[in-house]
Amino acid sequence: MLNMQLDQSVAINTDEMEWEASPMAGVWRKPLAREAAEHGHTTSVVRFDAGSHFSPHDHPLGEEILVLQGVFSDEHGDYPVGTYLRNPPGSRHKPYSDPGCELLVKLDQFDEDDSTTLRLNTHDSEWMPGESKLEIIPLHDFEQESVFLLKWPPDTRLRVHSHYGGEEIFVVSGELFDEYGCYPAGTWLRNPHNSEHCPYTTEETILWVKSGHLLP
Repeated sequence: MLNMQLDQSVAINTDEMEWEASPMAGVWRKPLAREAAEHGHTTSVVRFDAGSHFSPHDHPLGEEILVLQGVFSDEHGDYPVGTYLRNPPGSRHKPYSDPGCELLVKLDQFDEDDSTTLRLNTHDSEWMPGESKLEIIPLHDFEQESVFLLKWPPDTRLRVHSHYGGEEIFVVSGELFDEYGCYPAGTWLRNPHNSEHCPYTTEETILWVKSGHLLP
């Protein structure tokens, strides 16, 4: 197991990690949290070399993807950078990438009743006003879980706040700070249920955020 203590905070700069080979030639990964080697609860950054593919496979408890670079594809379509995808429990596909791509991938972490299939190009979505001059693009909600993009203006600071149900963050661009450290683009963070911090930015920063899904 890797980083499966869900009651502990984790912060990983994925740009400082080495790529590890997957079972398929031309597909590489940086594991962030993993229940087992090739199945179960998994969070990772995945890279498809140009022209590479993965064999057809099932997702017993779903798959969640954010396209970070390039174009990701499967038999259902092509998904450019900025696309957010949800493949529900029981879905099956054969992914590939002609030009190559990098992805944030979360496997086998859906509620069994969360059956939404989603293909959302966030570059076609409008930013909506949020708290403290932040802007938000809602991506998905199910029961207590919420997924969204969050844009922070430069020099923005939030007061100390707690995360009921926990919070997971991927820094898409810019740089996030809090009293515990500095998190540049490519950083993955997981803050447990009822954790507290005081985040701030010095430049425009965009975060992918999932909250409410880490209740004990």
